[in-house]
Amino acid sequence: MLRARTAAAVGALSVSLAALGTGSALASVRSPGATRHPAAGVTGADATEAEPITASATAWSITAGSSRSAASAPSECAATPTSLTPVSWVAPTAPSTRPAAPPPAPGLRLVAEVPLPGPANRFDYQSLDPATGRLYLSHMNAGRLVVFDVASNRVVQEVADLPRVTGVWAVPAHHRVYASAAGAHEVAVIDDRTLAVVARIGGIDFPDGITYAPEADKVFVSDEHGNADVVIDARTLRKRATIPLGGQVGNTHYDAVSHCVLVAAQARNEIVAIDPATERVVAHYAVSGVEGPHGFTLDEAGRRAFVTGEGNAALAVVDLRTMRVVQRLTVAADPDVLAWDASWARLYVASESGVLSTFWATGDTLHALGELHAPHAHTVSVDPRTHRVYLPLENIGGRPVLRVLAPNGP
Repeated sequence: MLRARTAAAVGALSVSLAALGTGSALASVRSPGATRHPAAGVTGADATEAEPITASATAWSITAGSSRSAASAPSECAATPTSLTPVSWVAPTAPSTRPAAPPPAPGLRLVAEVPLPGPANRFDYQSLDPATGRLYLSHMNAGRLVVFDVASNRVVQEVADLPRVTGVWAVPAHHRVYASAAGAHEVAVIDDRTLAVVARIGGIDFPDGITYAPEADKVFVSDEHGNADVVIDARTLRKRATIPLGGQVGNTHYDAVSHCVLVAAQARNEIVAIDPATERVVAHYAVSGVEGPHGFTLDEAGRRAFVTGEGNAALAVVDLRTMRVVQRLTVAADPDVLAWDASWARLYVASESGVLSTFWATGDTLHALGELHAPHAHTVSVDPRTHRVYLPLENIGGRPVLRVLAPNGP
């Protein structure tokens, strides 16, 4: 994502996007004439043999700004050197008891193509609030957040004055939306009822991915260039801590099973676990075969992480019970944003090279369901209720559009 964003900083991107085709998420920007990539496939022995990932427990220090109460708070995160799953956890449905299902039909069909406001330039992360049915789209190079209603397929409003907005995360419990305004080195807090900015938390070098830890009532923000994760108190809207991570970082997610915040430490080829109560790093896991992990997502119920590497176009399936890589595949160049549809077991990987890859999961195995090609289609989200897929494209006929897609059956 760093390489693409560096290019984006030079000026607003303006390229002609190809029409919807058969057809992944971020690193270097390519032209519409970029080479097509082969369909994703399993590589070598990775399909059959689980591979351990190097792990260690640690307690890294927190920089000034952390509170004494956090340092002495009881631990919430269940991370150990070899697992991110509590020993008491029971799967909702044991894999052996799930009924066999036929492979789903491949491909995605176009439901709608909605014109979006603003200039024809780069988008970034998305966040769906299922309570309101609003999808928040970071229009990065426009410095705006597009608010989209998924029920009516229409734009509700834009939130302006968010320079180089990257990450976005809706927190319905507080009626707030957090947006990373990287160009202003701050996180903006938006009231989801009025869509007004109610607070700005500064002093963050390059805020990127965002997540929310509900038990601790804290927001965690990846500071990609600051080599850290930043902690914000969701009640006071003040910065609590900056947690150093030893190199550039990518996306951030909260895991509701382990009660840990996970961060892609892309410079170290690791996934790092942070205890949201103590605001300390408690474990870090080196993911073998993945170079520059930036994007990832979680199948919490299935205890899997899907991790992509910007440097080598790898997609790894990590078993969160054993922290072993159980499958590794090749996807299109420069993978960035991933989206997981839990009830239909579909994984979507969007790539800066202009490919959206679709997979179907059975057990710990991903099966390729095809690719959709659209240059710069590097960001994707999915509505878990309707299973519709949202793909913002920066330039179709001189204007940005949102393509709404649907799978061809469950």
